[in-house]
Amino acid sequence: MRTDRGLKVCVVGATGLVGGTMLQVLEEHAFPVSKLLPVGSDQSVGKSVHFRGEAIEVISMEDAIAAKPHVALFSAGGSVSEDWAPRFAATGITVIDNSSAWRMDPDCPLVVPEVNAHHIEPQHRIIANPNCTTMQLVMALKPLHDLYQIKRGIVSTYQSITGTGKAAMVQLDEERNGLTPSAQVYPHPIDLNCIPHCDVFVEEGYTKEEMKVWNETKKILGDDSVAVTCTAVRVPVQGGHSESVYLEFERNFELRDVHAALSDFPGIVVVDDPQSNAYPMPRMAQGKDSVFVGRIRRDLGHPKGLHLWIVADNLRKGAATNTVQIARHLLDSGRWA
Repeated sequence: MRTDRGLKVCVVGATGLVGGTMLQVLEEHAFPVSKLLPVGSDQSVGKSVHFRGEAIEVISMEDAIAAKPHVALFSAGGSVSEDWAPRFAATGITVIDNSSAWRMDPDCPLVVPEVNAHHIEPQHRIIANPNCTTMQLVMALKPLHDLYQIKRGIVSTYQSITGTGKAAMVQLDEERNGLTPSAQVYPHPIDLNCIPHCDVFVEEGYTKEEMKVWNETKKILGDDSVAVTCTAVRVPVQGGHSESVYLEFERNFELRDVHAALSDFPGIVVVDDPQSNAYPMPRMAQGKDSVFVGRIRRDLGHPKGLHLWIVADNLRKGAATNTVQIARHLLDSGRWA
């Protein structure tokens, strides 16, 4: 049962980039937190994070479980989630996990609330947050798929270094200042460069990041016929991921209807006036929760082909904001009534 003051909320990985953003989003969205339980690694236990003007001590996993939070927001990597999420869930705690550990588990819903919140059922105790690249993509795909039925898609991503974490930000900063990086996060220099290599290479020459788009899109949209392939590229940008998207539909479309469908979809902002140099960019998205869509145009060689440009802050809607939105959906649905 929740108290009149709100919920006990645990944030696992509270000292990381995404964890810190979760704390910020919880505060900005006025999520009803009666007690915050920040969890970190053994090296972080005893340190402090700041929330609502207070310094709150970081605690261990064991102490967090013993405190019996209503919900645990995980952002500490796949191996931590594989080990600890079931332990939290076994005690009745709802886990919303930001790693890749549970995304393709058939017993765990993979959720973007605006798209498929209805996939969450009362028995679900581990709920997965999609990959940041997939998340902003499916926000735009959903209304178009409902109207025109996507046959195939081709996506090229331009992904912020913040998706790799704090060490990547340090590497870029050191390179830009003419220093030898203290830690080489990427296999090549990232400053003044584009690296077509996000995560590790797996089957058929694709990376894990690219396969996440292929697999997660199908699961979120609930349609295995949707075939979206991806080339994921890391770029020396902070603030958001950008995506060049080409879609082919089963049905005909009019561009004015595409604009209307995207504009009406919750969480999407259409910025599409190229004659005035108005189109989405990472600087526009940084620090915001919306997904921005522009450069909307029909393909020159295919009457049912459409091009889009999609940008979102990967730390917010791509991770922290979506996690908090899932928690809010559960709260509003009466999970902790």
